[in-house]
Amino acid sequence: MTEGIAKSLTGIEGFDELTLGGLPSGRPSLVCGSAGCGKTLFASTFLINGARLYGEPGVFVTFEERPVDIVDNVQSLGFDLQELIDQSRVFIEHIALDPSEIAEVGDYDLEALFLRLEYAVDQIGAKRIVLDTIESLFSAFSNPAVLRAEIRRLFDWLKQKGLTAVITGERGDGTLTRQGLEEYVSDCVILLDHRVDQQISTRRLRIVKYRGTAHGTNEYPFLIDEDGFSVLPVSSLGLTHQVFEERISTGVRDLDRMLTGGGFYRGNSVLVSGVAGSGKSSLSCMMADAACRRGEKALYMSFEESEAQTARNMKSVGTDLGPWLASGQLRYIAARPTFYSLEMHLAVILREVTRFKPDVVVLDPISAFLGTGQIGEVQAMLLRIVDYLKSNGITGVFTHLAHGQETQTDAGLSSLMDAWILLLNREAHGEFNRELYLLKARGISHSNQVREFVMSDNGIHLLEPYLGEGGALTGSARRSAEARAHRAEIERQAEVARVQGEIAQRRSRALAQIEALQAEIDADESELRRLAEIEDRHVRQTAIDSDTLARSRGIDHAPRTK
Repeated sequence: MTEGIAKSLTGIEGFDELTLGGLPSGRPSLVCGSAGCGKTLFASTFLINGARLYGEPGVFVTFEERPVDIVDNVQSLGFDLQELIDQSRVFIEHIALDPSEIAEVGDYDLEALFLRLEYAVDQIGAKRIVLDTIESLFSAFSNPAVLRAEIRRLFDWLKQKGLTAVITGERGDGTLTRQGLEEYVSDCVILLDHRVDQQISTRRLRIVKYRGTAHGTNEYPFLIDEDGFSVLPVSSLGLTHQVFEERISTGVRDLDRMLTGGGFYRGNSVLVSGVAGSGKSSLSCMMADAACRRGEKALYMSFEESEAQTARNMKSVGTDLGPWLASGQLRYIAARPTFYSLEMHLAVILREVTRFKPDVVVLDPISAFLGTGQIGEVQAMLLRIVDYLKSNGITGVFTHLAHGQETQTDAGLSSLMDAWILLLNREAHGEFNRELYLLKARGISHSNQVREFVMSDNGIHLLEPYLGEGGALTGSARRSAEARAHRAEIERQAEVARVQGEIAQRRSRALAQIEALQAEIDADESELRRLAEIEDRHVRQTAIDSDTLARSRGIDHAPRTK
């Protein structure tokens, strides 16, 4: 809350942030718009939250609806107004005005109204007040001068009492209100608009003026549902993105291996595009399942399939989402794209993200929005979602239906994404087979190989690339080529074994021949040694015989040296 005028919180999600603190305290605020735009519900929420959350009792003054109708109406927002009434924290004052009766009396002013309002305020010590609607109050005035004077008098009276007031008014012709004066004497003017374009309803809020303080001036979508009145200040989204070094698994081990280091960075925005039936939703569910397995929370927003259908289909690939849905780790929201306008979808998505605080968000598919608005509006909506997720460190997974074999998206988001996975169905040899291309992954070294994408009851697997003569082969063509290669390998191995046998036989024969020759050589060497020994003995014997013969003849010989 900024310095300056005092402000009172409304408790309306998004509105207090947009106005930097709520409505001006002790001053009147005008909430105007056409019938059915939500004026009374806005005022009721302001009054009830004041009593429930901020200890400020309030008075609801109705000139049209009965008190019981007011109680029933706000019950649809989850508020128990009757309990606050019983506790004297809210007081409903019903003032029925009949112009015909007033005309019979003659002159008419607001003195009696002030007395009733003062009594109601004093009853519970009110700090807040709602007047619904101002047209009913001033319908009896025919003199414009008196009308203007009484309007100013009413607003001055509210200020003197220090009441934080919300006054509702019907949209006029060329003016914000029918009288055209309330907007000038109010310190804050809020315009609610309910428009229909191409049979799609959109509610928008704009702060026309707010004296004494800065405020957002754009149009903002707002919701009225079972969770109450909430405003989405979409223009507050910026480019302050968190950056993480942590890597998280995709839930498909083979895909993680294609990314050096394993998985994408936390907080990345991942685009999964592909033709119908290529496995986009299954891969996205695997990423959500992986987040739940890490103990994190995942938000899955489907615009084509129901929760039960997705849970059943994922069992065919060996993934049971049931336990995560039951435990609340996985929140599944299914809504047709035509159910809301684009901005309303944006409001719902970001509100769910804000409340659930998931770690991973899946939008399946974003291409479903292309039929609900202009391409520029779709791009603006999705850009805001991407920025919001990245600024909060949430990993986003966006699926997109591609046409044919194109590598671009109709929504024009590929340049905004940190990673892009393309899934295609290729026709070859009379059958379709799935292929996965990892087109980009910012900041991560990754494989550029085309992988066959196989889904079975054992999960999702990416087969190693198999290159044939005409390129990468998949499906039965791959299996046929692998069978031929297997047969050729068997034949090659058989031929190698045959040649090895022949060589072994020749080697055995050669070794036998070598052994025979070696035996002959050994025999010859043995014979040579035997002959040498015989010769040596012969020489020695000859010498002995010669010596003996010489001695027998009486011949002396000098000693011989051996």
